[in-house]
Amino acid sequence: MPATAQKSAHQSASPSARPSIIKILYAESDETTLSAQAAEMQKAGHRVTTVLNRQAVQDALRYDAFDLVILGATLSKDDRHHLPYMVKKAHEGTKVLVMHAGTHHHEVDAVVDSNLSMQRILEKIAALLQPEPAS
Repeated sequence: MPATAQKSAHQSASPSARPSIIKILYAESDETTLSAQAAEMQKAGHRVTTVLNRQAVQDALRYDAFDLVILGATLSKDDRHHLPYMVKKAHEGTKVLVMHAGTHHHEVDAVVDSNLSMQRILEKIAALLQPEPAS
């Protein structure tokens, strides 16, 4: 089992379909799940860097910044609990979405049931990264 696996891909979307590219770090412990889900995110026009396991998330955060970190359902419950703190410590403005989370703690910006369709997950990603209205 590889300690880390990192891949980046970028697919352009038409300006009318997506005004900006979302830079995502997506982590799972299962390579098959990681590849399938990341491919769907890339088709939606997101730039996705994939990593396997907790250490790979930490390594990726040392080398790059992301708009969003997605912690997938195949990561351990312990990883899904501790990694949001590590993400915010490394890059305070980065949003964190946890898939298959039972509870919501203050370092997590959104949770989503991993049994939802990819379309619903993509909608959640888009809503999470909408600019907040000026007061």
